Amino acid sequence: MRIVVTKKDKKIFTKKLKLMGNQFQLSAVSDSEDKAMSALDAAIAEISRIEKWMTTYSEESETALINRQAGIAPVEVREEMLGIIERSIRISKLTQGAFDISYGSVDKSLWNFDTQMKSLPDSQTARQLVRLVNYRNIILDPEKRTVFLKEKGMRIGFGGIGKGYAAERGKLVMQAAGIESGIVNASGDMTVWGLQPDGRPWTIGIIDSNLSGDIFSNMQVNGLAIATSGNFEKYVIIAGKKYSDTINPRTGLPITGIKSVTIIGTNAEITDAMATPVMIMGVGPGMYMIDHMKDIEAIIVDDNDRVYKSANIYFSHEKN
Repeated sequence: MRIVVTKKDKKIFTKKLKLMGNQFQLSAVSDSEDKAMSALDAAIAEISRIEKWMTTYSEESETALINRQAGIAPVEVREEMLGIIERSIRISKLTQGAFDISYGSVDKSLWNFDTQMKSLPDSQTARQLVRLVNYRNIILDPEKRTVFLKEKGMRIGFGGIGKGYAAERGKLVMQAAGIESGIVNASGDMTVWGLQPDGRPWTIGIIDSNLSGDIFSNMQVNGLAIATSGNFEKYVIIAGKKYSDTINPRTGLPITGIKSVTIIGTNAEITDAMATPVMIMGVGPGMYMIDHMKDIEAIIVDDNDRVYKSANIYFSHEKN
């Protein structure tokens, strides 16, 4: 699908398609359609390349091979895979395990979050299921370029960081092709650079956690990345209580208390990776962590619709 929006001598060229199991929208500002479309195609090819080795839905991917060899033998991987796992482990340490790519060890069939889900597993069953979720048991050998999962049954997955990484790579490919302004939106994990054709910054809306698709606030951005994690798309209500499909890796149970977390930073991989752990940590610890990090901000909406923001966030509808 191609959308063209005309503004002065430059235009916004956009492609929408499904990648990595999610809806992606890529936009490029240019005065040349050929240049823009070529750059968009190159970014799509790059994201598709990443999906092939990162996915857990193909037995041929490097991720699947690592998982099959869990508890058996190290697996030699590409430098790119080693890098994203190294960075993921650093984020796990920073968030005290609230972010953990070995979450794939949890049997997702117990949390299908559809209309048939009427009860949660008991806490003992949940704890048993999460015993394999432990980033400390992901063993890397940079010299041999290998990854080893120490325990049989362990599984890694990149659902909490992969879309952000792909969005960032798509942006870099488009910039290398001469696109000075654009957006890569990976189903809500997005990176934005440059200005609109009329010279204004891009306007990004923050979704209302009660009314999916509606906007409760917006911000003008340039050179930033934004990611949102919330319970407004996939959840269940059990005994009158709303449960997000985000699972706490420490307990194995769905989280409650927070409706949405929006992270704003300079790198899409980081904003993607930080949204879920802030939800898991909760308002107080999550915001404390964000306020002690450089170049990253957060907006949190709790179950009572109270809005919390980090130090450098300002809403246009607020009074000074």
